[in-house]
Amino acid sequence: MLTTPKNILSHFALFLGVVNMNIVIKVDEQTKQKMIEYYKDKLRDKTPPYAIFQAQEEDTIITLYESGKAMFQGVSADIDANMWKEMGKHVLQIEQKDYYHVNAIGSDEVGTGDYFGPIVVTSTYVSKDDIAYLESLSIKDSKKMTDEQVLKVVPEIIKRIKYTSIMLTNKEYNEKYSKDVNMNKIKAILHNKVLNQMLSYNIQYTYIIVDQFTNPKKYFSYLKEVPKVVKKITFLTKAEEQNLSVMCAALISRYIFLKELDKMSHKLKITLPKGASNIVDDIGGKIVEKYGVDKLKEVAKFNFKNTEKILKDN
Repeated sequence: MLTTPKNILSHFALFLGVVNMNIVIKVDEQTKQKMIEYYKDKLRDKTPPYAIFQAQEEDTIITLYESGKAMFQGVSADIDANMWKEMGKHVLQIEQKDYYHVNAIGSDEVGTGDYFGPIVVTSTYVSKDDIAYLESLSIKDSKKMTDEQVLKVVPEIIKRIKYTSIMLTNKEYNEKYSKDVNMNKIKAILHNKVLNQMLSYNIQYTYIIVDQFTNPKKYFSYLKEVPKVVKKITFLTKAEEQNLSVMCAALISRYIFLKELDKMSHKLKITLPKGASNIVDDIGGKIVEKYGVDKLKEVAKFNFKNTEKILKDN
């Protein structure tokens, strides 16, 4: 990989423990168009609400909003922001916060993109005193760890880290999902439940951090009928990379998911795959052939597009 001055600075910053920065600048229409052109080959798969795009330039995540605000997040965010600052001229906000070396409650979920297997949401509490222990386990973003690594490390995590989890089976999911209750609403309700459970322990924390899956206004609108709503939440994109409580929550959720998926496979005598690919369609067909449609509805998220293909082919 080519080493650029920005790479060197970024790695040096990480070595020194420099925290991520959030920098927001206001850009004019001309600059917006130049940014759209510049980042067109660096776009991320998902675009946040009210954003024109979200891109990644090495260690920096860039989000350009329809309002003309451009947000740069990462250890080298200032370098990327400075490239456009002269055009925008107006720096609205510079925010530098350490979400790593803090006492925090975090929550994250697993299973929402998987046709088979439950949705698992976990909240954990990590204090500053726990950081060295967790670092000694060499944990990292759950998506960068193999299933085998997750199954091995999570029993070590839960020896020390306080956590609470909720598992929503696919049968329960199918009963709850409707035109008025979509996936994000279900996730918001489950996050709120685990956070309430964690707060019942009366622990001392600086932040409550949730890995952002929708904008905060929408998140709280999903909870308008819920009697006890946890507020003062810090919503972060890529929260696992910035906070260990969210990282532990993701790992524990994945551990529970994998265990449950294995249990389901054992009962069906069919190995259930993760995700929602064509392999899933083939396995879904085998389940319908062997057990019938009612069984598929019991073990799969029936609103996924996979269902239509499975039923059409069977």
